[in-house]
Amino acid sequence: MAVSQKHIVTHTTMAWGHARPLVHLSARLVKLRPINLTLLTTSAYYPRIVTELARSFDPEEEEYATRIRVVSISDVAFFRSDEGDKAFEEAWKALNEERELVCTQTGTIFPPLPKPQAVILDFFAIDPFNSIKAISGSSVKVYAWLPGLTYAIFHLFGPEKLGGKGNIRVKAEDMAHQTGRPFEEVVQELAFVPQEGLVVRIPGMAPMYAHEYFPQEFDFPPDLATKIFPRVYETLESADGAILFTPESYEPEAVAAFKGWFTETGRPAHVSGPLLPAASKKTAKESEKKLSKESAEIQEFLDNTLKTSGEKSLIYCSFGSIFWPARSPEKLWAFLDVVMELNHPFILSHASPLAVVPDEIREKVKAYGKGVLSAWTPQQLILDHPATGWFVAHGGHNGVTEAISAGVPQILWPFGGDQPLNAVHIADQLQIGYELIEVRTGHGLGPIYRNGKKPVGTVDAVKAEAREVLGKAFGEDGAKKRERLKAVSDAVNGEWEDGGSSKRDMLAFLESL
Repeated sequence: MAVSQKHIVTHTTMAWGHARPLVHLSARLVKLRPINLTLLTTSAYYPRIVTELARSFDPEEEEYATRIRVVSISDVAFFRSDEGDKAFEEAWKALNEERELVCTQTGTIFPPLPKPQAVILDFFAIDPFNSIKAISGSSVKVYAWLPGLTYAIFHLFGPEKLGGKGNIRVKAEDMAHQTGRPFEEVVQELAFVPQEGLVVRIPGMAPMYAHEYFPQEFDFPPDLATKIFPRVYETLESADGAILFTPESYEPEAVAAFKGWFTETGRPAHVSGPLLPAASKKTAKESEKKLSKESAEIQEFLDNTLKTSGEKSLIYCSFGSIFWPARSPEKLWAFLDVVMELNHPFILSHASPLAVVPDEIREKVKAYGKGVLSAWTPQQLILDHPATGWFVAHGGHNGVTEAISAGVPQILWPFGGDQPLNAVHIADQLQIGYELIEVRTGHGLGPIYRNGKKPVGTVDAVKAEAREVLGKAFGEDGAKKRERLKAVSDAVNGEWEDGGSSKRDMLAFLESL
């Protein structure tokens, strides 16, 4: 381990879209300055994080790699568990008291390091945040890690003056006291049931009805609604600073507004995106292949597609590691039917634990001969391949920035969170992609404020829209969007170069310790 008195801790909830970019931020930080960094994770994520981290270091960069120690502290349920939060508290006590740490995955005993100066902590890690403050007080700076689109933070978790909901916890407690209803019921309603007719206006984003923030019916985990969402506002207001996983050039008005919010209380907010592997493409791709059992098959399929169908011919479809149209899978199979009807080669990733692919679909794809179904795909390998033409995705910020960086335009099918706003930003504001409307369900079937349209939502409507959008995407209109994307891609890819916003901000963060 390199000798340094500076010590930073990073920790995220167990969602890959939150964890993966923080892994690469950790790697970039140790390359910028000679610091020690402890990345706390769980046994479930430990192997994946170690493999992902290797994608940021070339063989000759071993000295940098030794500055990071990955430590599993527990087995934890999705997002959070009481046991996981308790394990974090115990690990933090050891760090604060400069004691050794033991990795629960490997049994490795890590020797003591100087007490951390700062921790970069997922803004969903509410109880770990409170543990750090209770144990270390103001002696350690806690920076909230915001692994999503900055636009989305305002309404979901921000102050009312920026179009946000304000302190949901306090509002829910007051309403529960006044009505006699259970707090859990009230807070679920405030967090996930949109106010009818409400038009949300946030900095730099087209006005939207509140129900447009929930375009799909999706069963969010109960803990997310009762123990995380209602407490995020207070965590953000109490944090010593924030690190945004976004390229400033992608959403400059949102970044400026967020920095203004934090500046009012004398706190810094730094940008850090995009966060892709910092090693050579050869090292990054070889390590990524280890994350998917189908990597060899997918590589062969991509190469054959390039020979038989040409460049930019393939459609890659993925909803990430969590989301899936579980309430309306028939709409996905209808969309896939149109893809095959139009004779496009495709890869469909079904990584979500909610994903179920019926045998009849598997047989249909096998008979088609130009499609691959995979439980976990090497996404950046696919996006960087010259055969890949379009990315059909949910619009999570991780995948969005990967696609933009690779120069692959997107067709978005959002569910919730930051995804609906990424879809509007990409399809309408930047005009570098499309948004699917007819795939919406539940609250999402309400009218769309910016154009007055109202989805029909039937399978036939999904098929008709798929034919229209794919026709445009592979035609003149899609070519224009791809051309506009080049300028966005160039700006985003320059954020970590000398003079780029992310490199500037992360150097400022390190110098402030």
